[in-house]
Amino acid sequence: MEKRTDLVLVGEFGRSHGLKGEVRLKSHTGDPQAIAGYKPLIAANSKTYILKNVRQAPGGEADILIALVDGVTTREASEALNRVQLYVERDRLPPPDDEDEFLLADLIGLTVQNEAGEPIGTIVNVPNYGGGDLLEITPAQKGPTALLPFTKAFVPTVDIAGKRVIAAVPGDFFDVGKPEPGEDRA
Repeated sequence: MEKRTDLVLVGEFGRSHGLKGEVRLKSHTGDPQAIAGYKPLIAANSKTYILKNVRQAPGGEADILIALVDGVTTREASEALNRVQLYVERDRLPPPDDEDEFLLADLIGLTVQNEAGEPIGTIVNVPNYGGGDLLEITPAQKGPTALLPFTKAFVPTVDIAGKRVIAAVPGDFFDVGKPEPGEDRA
């Protein structure tokens, strides 16, 4: 199956909650509970899910919900949902409120230029490993990708209409880390 490029990640199922099929859900929507309004949600394998009910999970994290999923009525069925990522079609999302707003998915495919305007690569992913969003950039010349923190200090300009970002990157940004002479990497 061909990977769809019109989908935007809006949430991810977590572990089972209770015995009657409820499941934890991390929402990536601005209003976490708004995820229930996007019907159906689409998984990477094209299976669809409809959230019948969501509520705030205990613990105080606003983006963690407890969800009741249509057709999921047992703990075993909800356990099978763990780590399933949920997407919605891009055109079903509301447009940004301001011209300075955009979805992280809108960054993928944009050209990255240095502050002199020279192309240095292309954004291929926008991961977040817990410390904030990163831009994964593939170099204009052949080589491995590199990660850049997605902050104003490193990315002062995002020009969605111009399909580019301006990034402040060091000269050795794409150099693969090599141990200094005498440095033990064991």
